[in-house]
Amino acid sequence: MLSTPLSADHRSGFIALIGRPNVGKSTLVNQLVGEKVAITSPVAQTTRNRLRAILTTEVAQMVLVDTPGIHKPHHLLGERLVQSARTAIGEVDLVVLLLEGCERPGRGDGFIVNLLRQQPLPVIVVLNKWDKVAPDQQEASEAAYDELLSGLDWPRYRCSALSGEGCSDLSVDMAAMLPTGPQLYPPEMVCDQPERVLMGELIREQVLLHTREEVPHSVAVTIDRVEEMPAKGKGGGRTAVLATVLVERKSQKGILIGKGGAMLKTIGQGARLQMQTLIDGPVYLELFVKVVPDWRSKPQRLNELGYGVNTP
Repeated sequence: MLSTPLSADHRSGFIALIGRPNVGKSTLVNQLVGEKVAITSPVAQTTRNRLRAILTTEVAQMVLVDTPGIHKPHHLLGERLVQSARTAIGEVDLVVLLLEGCERPGRGDGFIVNLLRQQPLPVIVVLNKWDKVAPDQQEASEAAYDELLSGLDWPRYRCSALSGEGCSDLSVDMAAMLPTGPQLYPPEMVCDQPERVLMGELIREQVLLHTREEVPHSVAVTIDRVEEMPAKGKGGGRTAVLATVLVERKSQKGILIGKGGAMLKTIGQGARLQMQTLIDGPVYLELFVKVVPDWRSKPQRLNELGYGVNTP
């Protein structure tokens, strides 16, 4: 089947989603693409990799770069994540600045706005979680962000990444602000990350959802092996995934495993269901937990886990 030729004014380019931790960048990526490509959780600093999601429409192909939240780092991993987000600003065609519309702007928002003032790229502002702003508070919220964005002519959108409210108009205008160009990826592609990376992220997402506050940021996941298991009897084949969850302290290992292995079983079940959607087939998942003291501050360990200085 021949593909439809692209129009002369077809647009394409890279769009960085920038903002503080937990403002909804990954949720917005998933909403715009129309399927889950980035993990989400109520825990701040969920995103670690600069994941590229691909949104292809009839008139444009938008490569959405979901970046780690910009925050004050407390260890080497945090420093590298913030550097990754700041580097992304210089490598894209458009920046989407996400702000938490249901909260008043803080010093972290001001830091990011000042950072973006110093570069020549076009910027779109998204007041996310606008559905959480009470009608009688909307005027005051707008005024607070007018002050934050004083002197800037950046277009502003009021959206809910969770419900999709306002996202269609945002998508149309994002496409219009990109340069003309060809498709950069095959139109059926929605993410540039290898399957193994996505599997590891799905496991980490379940850890974030189910464990206590002291555990989430101390967790990393490695996919040790992925094998296709042949069919037996009347049963079909399965994909076997063996993964290791790294933590920094023995107490965290105990929390992850849980009484009688209950917590690890819950994490594994949730991750397995997500993986089956990812690969469109049955999955056998086996998880191990390993203690690696202070891994977030060890350069060699961070490099091994894919959190290098120049991690894409």
